[in-house]
Amino acid sequence: MKKIVGLTYDLKSDWISRPDDPVDAAAELDTEKTIHSLIRAITSGGFEVKKIGHVNNLLKNIDNLGVDIVFNIAEGQHGRNRESQVPMILEMNDIPFVGGDALNMGVTLDKILAKKCFMADGIPTPRYFNATREDDLKSLNTIGYPLIVKCRFEGSSKGISRHSRVLNFKELKEQVDRVHTAYQQAALCEEFISGTEFTVGVLGTEKPVAMPVVQVKLEGKLDLGDDFYTFSRLQRPELVEYICPAPISQALEKKLQDMACHAYRSVDCRDFGRVDFRVDKNGNPYVLEINPLPCLSEEDVFYVASKAMGITYEEIIIRILKFAMDRCGLSHGTLSRHLVGAH
Repeated sequence: MKKIVGLTYDLKSDWISRPDDPVDAAAELDTEKTIHSLIRAITSGGFEVKKIGHVNNLLKNIDNLGVDIVFNIAEGQHGRNRESQVPMILEMNDIPFVGGDALNMGVTLDKILAKKCFMADGIPTPRYFNATREDDLKSLNTIGYPLIVKCRFEGSSKGISRHSRVLNFKELKEQVDRVHTAYQQAALCEEFISGTEFTVGVLGTEKPVAMPVVQVKLEGKLDLGDDFYTFSRLQRPELVEYICPAPISQALEKKLQDMACHAYRSVDCRDFGRVDFRVDKNGNPYVLEINPLPCLSEEDVFYVASKAMGITYEEIIIRILKFAMDRCGLSHGTLSRHLVGAH
């Protein structure tokens, strides 16, 4: 009998807009196209897929879910713990799932908590301070300028615009106020690293393995200097290109891959994830953040890196699924107690 894989996700089309939502409110959520790609990939491995959808659908059907394992890419919709909601419910009900647990999701979505883990483990990350608009920003800023001001717990470049890189106190205050007002959270004010940008996918759990290094090219430039990702650029695919293999030295490639695995272990990622870097003009890499729910569309980093590995998109998705099945003690042929009527 085929194993049944549940699929949890949040669609952009399910987002209910509110009058005060910023333009990028649903940026992290997935498209129908990505869900179709995942279903095709999972079924190519001999599995059956059951679409579950968002956390409310999961809760409604939790007692009769009828799956052996859940492939979770649900981002959630509101709050600092939104990515933790689906993993926590699955864990409470003893249902195996792909990817990080609730604690891993919570720590990594909060960029400052993740940075504290990196610093404790000796992983280079840009200097920072946490800021609300009530804080005395002049006394907090012992770093100097330029800084980049980000939302503390958002992904997909939400809140990042060309104004996010600040050069003086006036600009800093404006951006901290904007994050606080539009996104209802504190701002991560971070040392801006001028140079190049890379991202590295990681696979596995106990012995994670780095995928080939991907370099980010913006508007035709590999040497970004003071340039950086913004939400508006991500809305125009022709402006962003992922280069893999990255045209860098073997020494830098190894350093980035080793650091990616170190960061991955630092926050207890499982099965798959992605680590983002800036490299300064002296060749020093800094971990910006880690994402245990990276985009799995066929236009994004995992697809590009899998091609460089000589394997297909379908094969990389099946590899991720089987990492989770092995971790959960599920063999390809055994039935799970999580099928309908088993609760």
